[in-house]
Amino acid sequence: MSNRPLGHVARSTRGPANRPHPETLRGAPRRTPARTFLRTADGVLIDAVYEPGMGGRDPSDLVFVVAHGFTGDADRPHVRRIAAAFARHGAVVTFSFRGHGASGGRSTVGDREVLDLAAAVAWARGFGHARVVTVGFSMGGSVVLRHAALYADDDAAGTDAVVSVSSPARWYYRGTAPMRRLHWLVMRPAGRLVGRYGLRTRIHHRDWDPVPLSPVEAVARIAPTPLLVVHGDRDGYFPLDHPRMLAEAAGDHGELWLEPGMGHAGNASGEALLDRIGDWAVARAG
Repeated sequence: MSNRPLGHVARSTRGPANRPHPETLRGAPRRTPARTFLRTADGVLIDAVYEPGMGGRDPSDLVFVVAHGFTGDADRPHVRRIAAAFARHGAVVTFSFRGHGASGGRSTVGDREVLDLAAAVAWARGFGHARVVTVGFSMGGSVVLRHAALYADDDAAGTDAVVSVSSPARWYYRGTAPMRRLHWLVMRPAGRLVGRYGLRTRIHHRDWDPVPLSPVEAVARIAPTPLLVVHGDRDGYFPLDHPRMLAEAAGDHGELWLEPGMGHAGNASGEALLDRIGDWAVARAG
């Protein structure tokens, strides 16, 4: 699903195409909500939403950029609920990955989605926020890990802290029934039709070539950026060896929260957990 060398991601910049209005200058705070389409480095239009937050903090402070899971989008109820929880701690940017919701293109299931996240982060910084925390769920959890590694030296599109919730550690995992169903959805023509018409998700038909940097490989490259790995002990998609692999690769710069009774990703993330993540982000994002 990629035609670039392993580990290569084109840089996204804070240019005019990534701003909702011309008067939103770099570093200029803006307190009102905004919605626009961002153009990624490979030319895909991404639907993105900015909300200034409810905490009354200085608008140059923290902004969360939320990366949803596969078949999600910026308007899904669970994404809006997550955004509302984080808005108590800072501003929030949500967006729909390529192939999802109103965004253009087709999903590459975690490969070129790093370009979507990079565009969203650059847009978030364009509102004048000094600190950016990327928070990803499931597929989005793998994307925030790869993004943090590949954009570590990018002042415009990089992140100041990373939270990965319910992420896989390695690719092509088929050890659970939900993941076997997901592989059928992605790899088979009939599955992609179900994705398009049943799940509102347009999936690219090409296999990865080359295979992108895996989440566990990415984690080893994130330091010293603060990293939080969150996983439920009742996750039906990825068992506990996945977060433990990520935590081991992170070493001293990462934290692992294994949540008792929690299932998978955003739908299973309760208000108390989201508030704890928000508190962690405020404390760790520089």
